[in-house]
Amino acid sequence: MVIIKRCEWANSNDLEEQYHDNEWGTPNYDDATLFESLILESMQAGLSWSTILKKRDTLRKAYDGFDVDKISQYTTAKVELLMNDEGVIRHRLKIQATISNAQSFKLIQNEYGSFSDYIWSFVDFKPIINSWETIKSVPSSTELSDKISKDLKSRGFKFLGTTTVYAFMQSVGLVDDHVVDCFRRTGITN
Repeated sequence: MVIIKRCEWANSNDLEEQYHDNEWGTPNYDDATLFESLILESMQAGLSWSTILKKRDTLRKAYDGFDVDKISQYTTAKVELLMNDEGVIRHRLKIQATISNAQSFKLIQNEYGSFSDYIWSFVDFKPIINSWETIKSVPSSTELSDKISKDLKSRGFKFLGTTTVYAFMQSVGLVDDHVVDCFRRTGITN
């Protein structure tokens, strides 16, 4: 029997394991996926990642498949619908931030051609590959996440502090924080 070594945080449940094995740390350049990840990370503030993963499908449905164009046009009536939807994170400020973030996301797309070009420019378009021995060694934020968070905030984004931005960077592969013995770490083969 082959034992697969993963980052310790991914061993709690099947959803976390699947997310770790198939998404976390994989470089992503697709604006739609980047937007979804950004929104999910902003929704996670104060909650466990497991909670977000459990609600991911219902969040996707409630937020029109995380369609940035649709979300940027949400009205107060839509906010009230979301506030009454038990399948989502019913936090008014987070819902309003999602709308505001969609509008800011579109402005970046207009300025840079894509959000991908904007966000990947912070790492010169190639992932930062770290070599952490244990998950406890992985920082919750860095100078770079401070810089990105500050820039996003200056562009109108909300609920994207440095810790949330670092989690986003990890999720979309701007940084590879798989620990050195994890099978998903860049350069590791089974």
